[in-house]
Amino acid sequence: MQAEQLKLLVIDALEDIKAEDIKILDVTAMTDVTDFMIISTGKSTRQVKALANEVAMQAKAAGVQPLGVEGEDVGEWALVDLGDVIVHIMTPQIRTTYNLEKLWSVPDTAETSEQAVAAENE
Repeated sequence: MQAEQLKLLVIDALEDIKAEDIKILDVTAMTDVTDFMIISTGKSTRQVKALANEVAMQAKAAGVQPLGVEGEDVGEWALVDLGDVIVHIMTPQIRTTYNLEKLWSVPDTAETSEQAVAAENE
């Protein structure tokens, strides 16, 4: 299954169980490990577990065996590794704490230049 198709399958699975704030990060230019990171929020640890389970089940049904599923036991942060797509499902507090969107984002060139100039002037 192509990465793009797998991404859509994951989004559908997350939406089926009412995941919130689904973000898709195209990280192909940043890492060879995966093409897409999908980050979403579950309202509770129970929902986080259900979302991770649904993603894994729908992937298996489509013929994609997850390389790993982590964090289902605690439920604050679950990760489903599908190779070309890595799915992070977190409670709101954990998502705010780790802020993966910022970690995996590339700042605009103009913004980077402004920050460099500001740092030099300090």
